Amino acid sequence: MKNSNPIIYFDGICNLCNGAVNYIIDRDSKAIFKFAPLQSKHAEKNLPVELIKNTDSIILQVNGNFYQKSTAALKIASQLGGFWKLFYVFIILPPFLRDFIYDIIAKNRYKWFGKRDVCRLPTPELKNRFLEMD
Repeated sequence: MKNSNPIIYFDGICNLCNGAVNYIIDRDSKAIFKFAPLQSKHAEKNLPVELIKNTDSIILQVNGNFYQKSTAALKIASQLGGFWKLFYVFIILPPFLRDFIYDIIAKNRYKWFGKRDVCRLPTPELKNRFLEMD
């Protein structure tokens, strides 16, 4: 990924999604990723309508291209370093196989992990990593 600021769009009220964002932040030592909840004005202005409606998927924007579900997750993992790069080998599997498992987790995420009443607010130290939180 050549873009120095790929954007990860996530479901801002999903506890699993917020946990994943925290996990990525902790391992993104070069601070290459920016973040925006799918419920934000930034997402509304910058994502195609069909993607905004799909809060069941993490969306990665890189150089004007959009990746969803397992493809987005694998591309993110490939940038985290360490053993996470190894997961990118699963990109060779057809998306319908990779996304089958992703979809099961996505459809049950609120039931298994719960949800928040409002989108997360970044700490002052992380505010520059989050795009337009209103």
